[in-house]
Amino acid sequence: MDGDAARELWAYAAGHHGVFTRRHALAVGLTRHEVDHQLWSGAWKALHDGVYAAAATPPTWRGHLLAACWAGGVRAAASHRSALALYDLPGGRMHVTEITTPRWQRARHSDVLAHETRDLPETDVIAVDRIPVTTPARALIDAASVLHTSTLELVVDEALRRDLVEFGGLWGRLVELSKPGRRGVGVLRKLLVQRHPDAHLSESVREHLLMKALRAGGLPTPVAQYAIKDPSGRLVARPDVAYPGSRVAVEYDSYLHHGGRAKYVHDLARRNRLTALGWRVVHCTAADLRSGGAELCASLRTMLTGAA
Repeated sequence: MDGDAARELWAYAAGHHGVFTRRHALAVGLTRHEVDHQLWSGAWKALHDGVYAAAATPPTWRGHLLAACWAGGVRAAASHRSALALYDLPGGRMHVTEITTPRWQRARHSDVLAHETRDLPETDVIAVDRIPVTTPARALIDAASVLHTSTLELVVDEALRRDLVEFGGLWGRLVELSKPGRRGVGVLRKLLVQRHPDAHLSESVREHLLMKALRAGGLPTPVAQYAIKDPSGRLVARPDVAYPGSRVAVEYDSYLHHGGRAKYVHDLARRNRLTALGWRVVHCTAADLRSGGAELCASLRTMLTGAA
């Protein structure tokens, strides 16, 4: 085997957990005969069809996981409990090699737990440590089908705490993937609704309920989705409803506590810009609407009267 080709191949394998494919070997200049000879002589070992490692290379979980993804085809990715392990989340398992792929030869690869699906868009796959893996949101949704509810609850809380997922994005992807017969969807939806009872309400429904509460409280009809701009004309915020004459805005905080640190920092900066423009913001929650909105309306009435 040519020395330069061998060095290039081993350098590539070293950066990919010790594994490589037949395509990689041919790309660095080895011939098909040389590849076959390495396998026949025992210098290389086949992990899957067309996926190899040097016989002297110690096996690793990441290496086997990457090899399984390559064997699964260009759209295969680590998923479920293997994805959780890559993200260092509860419920992750390194003793199982679990992937999602459009098509899998199960009979040839009994050591891999493969989930076949046609619904794995590119936006659901990223790379972690050079291994294709489903995004944290997709990993949580998939893992809901294989984890006990108590473990899934720990996973969700930890992913939110570490900002691996944002509540709204996770909920939205769950809605998109929900369909009859999909395992785990109902369990995950229940867990998310427990954290945010209003999560299942669309923006238009939330706005309708908020308007209804304000009318019931005897308050003037506000302007919905009012565009607040700075002196240069740049949009600063578009609150759910507003009283422009009094510079009072009302926002429905469905994801206030579990949106993640990035959203929290963004909201603080946005609120500071509104304050600098002379606006006051009142936050409405699901609890406000369930109680009839009396306290919300009382706070608004005081603000509007004082402004007048």
